[in-house]
Amino acid sequence: MTAPGAEFDEIYRATAASGGPPWDIGGPQPALAAALDGHVKGPRVLDVGCGTGDLALTLARRGYDVTAVDVSPVAIGVARAKAAAAGLPVHFEVQDATRLSLPPASFDSVFDSGLLHILHRRADGAADDYLALLPRLAAPGATVFVLAVSIEAGHGWGVTEEYLRARFAGPDWTTTRIESIDVAAETAGGPLTLRGFLLRTVRTADAAP
Repeated sequence: MTAPGAEFDEIYRATAASGGPPWDIGGPQPALAAALDGHVKGPRVLDVGCGTGDLALTLARRGYDVTAVDVSPVAIGVARAKAAAAGLPVHFEVQDATRLSLPPASFDSVFDSGLLHILHRRADGAADDYLALLPRLAAPGATVFVLAVSIEAGHGWGVTEEYLRARFAGPDWTTTRIESIDVAAETAGGPLTLRGFLLRTVRTADAAP
């Protein structure tokens, strides 16, 4: 049986000499970086689908207690090396986002920078499994950020605003806001910009763990 992260391990290995996969842009997505000031609740923050850790490291530099998970052992190995070189105490784990094993109601902010639209492409219900776990991980009143590529980017995959609103509705979520943004990518041909969304929502304050 193929390990869950094997496909992504191969992508990271195959692109290592050319700067990494398209989503590895050397820092947080610009739309998320702009949202960090004044919008992140702490101290405990979760980065799901963290890749090689650039967003997690940015959050750690701001003083947050960061846990970051990814299905790819290769990506987590790179992320741990970056954290060690920077002297930042990020807790990186190899975990499948559809089977997250983390303490319930543990996080004051949760970040998904480009994971949901990848799971949404799969035909095995992976996105639904992942979305069912998020309310259990977010503490009551926690803020959740989701950055996703739009179907209108024109690549035959992506999510719609209607899909996001339906998946982040009551009773689990409140004050959901979605804005149209640009998602940055890097390819062999240079920088690429895709149409996308940045969703911000809040875990219902009286939610049970």
